[in-house]
Amino acid sequence: MSKKIIFGLLLLSSPLIAQEVNEKHAIQQVVNNMFTAMQTGDTVLFRSCFAPTVIFQTVVSKNGQNQVKSEDFEGFVKSLTKYPKGALDERIKFKSVKWDESLASVWTPYEFYYQGKFSHRGTNSFQLVKLANQWKIQYLIDTRKK
Repeated sequence: MSKKIIFGLLLLSSPLIAQEVNEKHAIQQVVNNMFTAMQTGDTVLFRSCFAPTVIFQTVVSKNGQNQVKSEDFEGFVKSLTKYPKGALDERIKFKSVKWDESLASVWTPYEFYYQGKFSHRGTNSFQLVKLANQWKIQYLIDTRKK
């Protein structure tokens, strides 16, 4: 292939690559904003990360059996104001970010620290939707291990 053809193909694909990078960043930013809000106790920022009909769940093990426990979103939001700023520190790694138009999926292993001390670890699975041209978390489920 000639250098001109390769250069032309790169020029044509550049806007698409930039759009892909921007979309991935926008999705990750919502997730990062949620954790920043948890750490700072910012309930306004926290709420802004979620769709109006958000579902909050966790997988728990009871008597050796896994169960899915639904959590009250409003109760969780209110609990954020009870902790000193910086007490809740969830450190994540973006393992997978996938999307198609208005639906995204994010997988993040994490370690959770309370007041600087390790508490537990696990994995978060986020499902996001694009509403009014903004990504919002519609569904969050996690695992927790000591």
